[in-house]
Amino acid sequence: MEITDLISPAAVIPNLRAASKKQALQDLAKKAAEITGLHERAIFDVLLERERLGTTGVGNGIAIPHGKLPAMEKLYGVFARLEKPIAFESIDEQPVDLIFLLLAPESAGADHLKALARVSRLLRDKSVCEKLRGTDNADALYALLTESPASRAA
Repeated sequence: MEITDLISPAAVIPNLRAASKKQALQDLAKKAAEITGLHERAIFDVLLERERLGTTGVGNGIAIPHGKLPAMEKLYGVFARLEKPIAFESIDEQPVDLIFLLLAPESAGADHLKALARVSRLLRDKSVCEKLRGTDNADALYALLTESPASRAA
């Protein structure tokens, strides 16, 4: 599974202005609704429900909110680079400035986990995160997110 399977250029928010975790999730749900054609409220509710189980703020300024929706037909991702870091109840208690939202069909058991692992691996790479934080150009962000690991190492 590649990041290009999850995200399109239209799913990149280069300068998200959010004052809180809730507002960031609302804005991400709005963008996801535009891309998927599903109701913004349904997406937002799934994300909030998941956050109640435990934070998706994984540390180092990164959050990977995710959820499953019955009406989804495939996996979708939305990436946001925040204008200013926000409190996200992260496991390291650090504010978050990079968010990769992942939405999956209810039936996507292993695929959902593979996608989460793929996104997590990408965002664990400190040099990738540095580059993502260094630009607010949507095309550049998309290129950085979808660059193959082999070409990153070169």
